[in-house]
Amino acid sequence: MTCLCKGDLKNPKQKCATVCGYPISIFFIVVNEFCERFSYYGMRAVLVLYFKYFLRWDDDFATTIYHTFVALCYLTPILGAIVADSWLGKFKTIVYLSIVYAVGQVILAVSAIHDITDANKDGTPDNMSFHIALSMVGLILIALGTGGIKPCVAAFGGDQFQDHQEKQRSTFFSIFYLSINAGSLLSTVITPILRGQECGIHTKQKCYPLAFGVPAALMVVALIVFIVGSRMYNKTAPQGNIMVKVCKCIGFAVKNRFKHRAPQYPKRDHWMDWAEEKYDKLLIAQVKMVLKVLFLYIPLPMFWALFDQQGSRWTLQATTMDGDFGLLVIQPDQMQTVNPILILILVPIVDSVLYPLISKCKLNFTPLRRMTVGMFLAALAFVAAALVQIQIDKTLPTFPSSTVGQAKFINMLNNPLPIKAGSNGFTLNAFKANEDYLTFDKPFELQLGVRDTYHTTIQNGTRNTIVIIQNGPHLEPKAFSDITAKPEQGANAMRFLNGFASALNVTVGNQDFGLIVTNNMSDYVAVPQGDAQFKIRNNAQECVYSQKLGFGSSFTIIIPSTFAFGPNCDSSIQSVVDIRPNTIHMAWMIPQYFLITAGEVVFSVTGLEFSYSQAPSNMKSVLQAGWLLTVAVGNIIVLIVAEAATLSDQWAEYILFASLLVLVCIIFAVMAYFYTYIDPTKVEAQFAQNKPEEKKRKSLEMACKDSFKHDKEDRRSSDSSSDEEEAKQTKI
Repeated sequence: MTCLCKGDLKNPKQKCATVCGYPISIFFIVVNEFCERFSYYGMRAVLVLYFKYFLRWDDDFATTIYHTFVALCYLTPILGAIVADSWLGKFKTIVYLSIVYAVGQVILAVSAIHDITDANKDGTPDNMSFHIALSMVGLILIALGTGGIKPCVAAFGGDQFQDHQEKQRSTFFSIFYLSINAGSLLSTVITPILRGQECGIHTKQKCYPLAFGVPAALMVVALIVFIVGSRMYNKTAPQGNIMVKVCKCIGFAVKNRFKHRAPQYPKRDHWMDWAEEKYDKLLIAQVKMVLKVLFLYIPLPMFWALFDQQGSRWTLQATTMDGDFGLLVIQPDQMQTVNPILILILVPIVDSVLYPLISKCKLNFTPLRRMTVGMFLAALAFVAAALVQIQIDKTLPTFPSSTVGQAKFINMLNNPLPIKAGSNGFTLNAFKANEDYLTFDKPFELQLGVRDTYHTTIQNGTRNTIVIIQNGPHLEPKAFSDITAKPEQGANAMRFLNGFASALNVTVGNQDFGLIVTNNMSDYVAVPQGDAQFKIRNNAQECVYSQKLGFGSSFTIIIPSTFAFGPNCDSSIQSVVDIRPNTIHMAWMIPQYFLITAGEVVFSVTGLEFSYSQAPSNMKSVLQAGWLLTVAVGNIIVLIVAEAATLSDQWAEYILFASLLVLVCIIFAVMAYFYTYIDPTKVEAQFAQNKPEEKKRKSLEMACKDSFKHDKEDRRSSDSSSDEEEAKQTKI
């Protein structure tokens, strides 16, 4: 329905369309925010895996670039706020930067298409620099877009309400926050599923173009929806940015204090008082209140340094774990969904149950004490992550260093074979392999049976499988290279060793191992978790071999010389474990996610509430910018530690971060102890009362000055007239 707004009685021409008391325009804003948050969190969910598996960066560099991007996303809101308030206004700022944002998302999606530079059609881009350059351009544009509109959208939604709609405005902000979490939750579930699909023109690879393309499409939808509601919006003109004014006031105070640093100038109560020559006392008092809160912000970045590692280090940790939950299989990047789910559960419990219970126990659980507890919970989360990592490390294979090589032996004879490799002696049964790799730091003598001896060299830093075959009257070793790292993205590296009398072709799903000739090994093929059905073909004959696969394993499947097509053809096939599957379940990550989310609820929500309660009415945006700046600095801390720390073990890095946060937590607790809570409204009201008296005093001073000036002029005029009279008398 269409109705006259209460504030429009003086101007009956201005109308606003409402539904149930709410302006229709806010529905466009809420849908826009949902789509934008889906776009951002969906892209961010798979970003670190894109860096590692597509761009082929190592864990540390991928983590560094990821946190650099996040830091940039939280630095640009300051720029967006200044542009909106001082130049373009909120509406135009949102539209223009959303276009930049959407273009960035599209560029990032294009950069993930491997076929663009894959001239030899092997599935790997030939010009990786091109993809890296496109990715960086896309991410910079996304950071400018998402950061620039961040401070504008919520405030623009608040502008749609009239003064009498306080209740509706409050409900809008709740719905707005819900749309953020809904977009985040859905995107972190859906985007990893899209990434897990396989797509490509020439070769099929993990579908990062689709994983980035859907968020890009949602960003375009967000822009279109926002523009459609253009005529319904209440657009306020830019009125100047308070942040600029605050910075100028602080700058003048510092400059003036420096000018008057000599001892002859009397000291003032606060260094901001040196701005009194140019700025209003009320503004100075408000800046003092803001600086008091900003000083408390100094230790806060350390919390965000830990919190934002959910999307980097914790996602990489999940790639080495078992995600089979029975009814569903969780991808490593989907574990991030635990955070928004727990937020939706914990926020009402903490607000409605925990805080009232603490209040009934007569405990003074002040906002700053809550924030201290939140920081401590985040530190505990990283201790939990370290304990999980220690258990993971126990299950990981020991890969060769740059000074040694490793080898495993397979007996392809139909009888037991004694083998001596250097100082290692053992006997292998028919079509069997030794259980573990042997390590060699120098060339060795390989004795096969009684008669055949070979001088063997294993290249340092490599893993090899040495297959023993019959070559006429002699036994002959044949070496094949093995992988030296866990298979990527939780897949299983599978290959076939053909001991059959003729060449065989093996397929699994739509993947082909190629034609495998006798006494030869196929290349590795990445096979996903689940029941794999391998089809072994020789002309018109076919045999199906099934094997249940977990996450992150590697197998060599032996087709022996005794293999025969027909019923039970798979009974003679042997499976050799090269790398054991991930055995630590992803469910063990839930405690660390619970602790970090509980810390977020207690720390972040309380921190914003505290900041708003201690901020002057016209400087909420300044503290919002300061709060976002702590997130940016926290991400910068992560990239510094990731590059500077020389810790070889990941669990040790987790403990380092936890220790740093505990130290910062203690410092913050001391600062909080000496903090005095204020009521900004009372301070502002006091200045409002003093203003008339000050004006009266100033007017009296001006009147006195004027009267003094007039007296002086009268005196001068009387003196001059008497002088003239004397001169006249002298002449006479």
